[in-house]
Amino acid sequence: MKELLFCEDRRIQYIESFRKCVLLCGAGIRVLTAQDRLTLFSYSLTKNLPLMQQILIKMISTKPSRACLVPETLDQFHIPFIPLDHANWSGQYPYKPTVKFRISYVDDCILLHYVVTEESVAAVADDDGGRVWEDSCCEFFLQPFEDGPYYNFECNAAGKMYIACGMTREGRKQVAAIHYHNVKRWTSFGRKTFKEKNGRQTWEVALIIPLDVMTSHHLRHPRGMTMRANFYKCGDKLAKPHFLSWNPVDCDHPDFHRPSSFGKITFV
Repeated sequence: MKELLFCEDRRIQYIESFRKCVLLCGAGIRVLTAQDRLTLFSYSLTKNLPLMQQILIKMISTKPSRACLVPETLDQFHIPFIPLDHANWSGQYPYKPTVKFRISYVDDCILLHYVVTEESVAAVADDDGGRVWEDSCCEFFLQPFEDGPYYNFECNAAGKMYIACGMTREGRKQVAAIHYHNVKRWTSFGRKTFKEKNGRQTWEVALIIPLDVMTSHHLRHPRGMTMRANFYKCGDKLAKPHFLSWNPVDCDHPDFHRPSSFGKITFV
């Protein structure tokens, strides 16, 4: 997939295609004007290029000792939230919970924080490696090098995870138990599993993902690297199934395993 030119300094981050864009300006963000959005959208049409969102990931100097401290730490460093709101298959799955996330890193870890508001929440999978995507689930897919294998980090509302690596949806290899153990996680619901709870509610999940969990690569100090990634929210078996993404997924049916539809993230 060709890269969409994001103005001269490439610091444009697309949010929900051309409907809303933000420009990263140091620690803050500025919403682009209607004319800015029109110019960028017109450019993509004339060049026949796909819209690809991009995030500049800020490095922070403090590594939280526990996952429950991730939200507070990201607040201290003014890491902004990003909407996760592409309902790619809205015709069949019209329900759209409200989801936002933010991401940062230290030398050896990636920090993630999701906030979700939805009409029901479930966390049935009772152990790591289970079918967490059928529950209320937040996901992060990362491809360190284009055209290479990618990782899927999936976490339900009780902090149970599924982590695997591979080139496609098929034949993915789960990480070893020790690597599951090394990913620190926190959710506002705690760690006990539960059946679906009806009623509108807001919940959070935070992750500290060590780089050495990605055993198919030897990633150290990612500063300056650009990778492909996407962020998701799903709930395959909830009363209102849904499949949201950060970067649009170009597919006629729900399938998050589409590296060609990943956006770009750059560690700065």
